[in-house]
Amino acid sequence: MMEVSAHLGQLVTIVIMAIALGLDAFSLGIGVGLKGIRLWDVLKISFVIALFHVLLPLLGMFAGHYMSSILGHVTSYVAGGLLLLLGGHMIYNSFKGDQVQFMNYRSLPGVILFSLSVSIDSFSVGISLGMFRSDLFFTVLAFGFFGGLMSVLGLLLGRTVSQGLGDYGEAAGGVILFTFGLLFIF
Repeated sequence: MMEVSAHLGQLVTIVIMAIALGLDAFSLGIGVGLKGIRLWDVLKISFVIALFHVLLPLLGMFAGHYMSSILGHVTSYVAGGLLLLLGGHMIYNSFKGDQVQFMNYRSLPGVILFSLSVSIDSFSVGISLGMFRSDLFFTVLAFGFFGGLMSVLGLLLGRTVSQGLGDYGEAAGGVILFTFGLLFIF
């Protein structure tokens, strides 16, 4: 019974982290969507974001497994520290107020640059998760699903709402990751 509860808790944690990472794609998607976007471009960008949200945490998890073998018993502190830094960085960026300028999001380089910029955080989270035994298949699928879903929602919502909401989405994701970092440490 205790093992089922622990496994369920781990799955809930992964889903919450996936949503938190997806909030970055959501918030930046609003900004791109505000400039006007075709539905085909929404699908194209969201697919590439979902793909990057699968590949980058996967690479991060492999790096995390390697680091875990080196660091031994201090891995939870290192993983928590990474999440604290990542969450703090997301919070800082949301209040900084600078607008990120992208290439033409319809071009292949623009789609890749945009997707990489909203997915790079998932590499760091993958490193943290790689230091623990987590369900690899479920983790990368959850990250990809929520990254893609949140980008679709952000891009579509950006067509109709004000730009200020985007900063709050990134801040919320940062607070969630920062909180998990504290939980890993304490």
